[in-house]
Amino acid sequence: MPTAPSSNSFSLTEAEWKARLTPAQFHVLRKKGTERPFTSDLLKIKGDGTYLCAGCDLELFAADSKFDSGTGWPSFFRPLSPASVRTEEDKSLFSTRTEVLCPRCGGHLGHVFDDGPAPTGLRYCMNGVALKFQAKK
Repeated sequence: MPTAPSSNSFSLTEAEWKARLTPAQFHVLRKKGTERPFTSDLLKIKGDGTYLCAGCDLELFAADSKFDSGTGWPSFFRPLSPASVRTEEDKSLFSTRTEVLCPRCGGHLGHVFDDGPAPTGLRYCMNGVALKFQAKK
């Protein structure tokens, strides 16, 4: 499932990232952290729109691909396009998972699992602080 790495076209120093992001966003996006489950305000959003990377504003997921996975993190069954996210193998927690990253800024978004709903069977389990919601106008 991993996709080929891409070059980051949105590069900042660590100090610039700290100035741009909240401490929670910095922890998740730049240090590959995880927010506590059921803490994201994005879980409550049901409107039409697009979910963007909180680091660089790249469009990642359409609201119509969001579903309630019951896990406590915003979940989607597909990105806007295959190029909207980048994946890498993650062996950090005694198992192998597939990490999801922003292809523009390289920010850690979450992980993708193969236990999602139709039509893809995938569950993109994203950290809410790594995303921003832009309502459709």
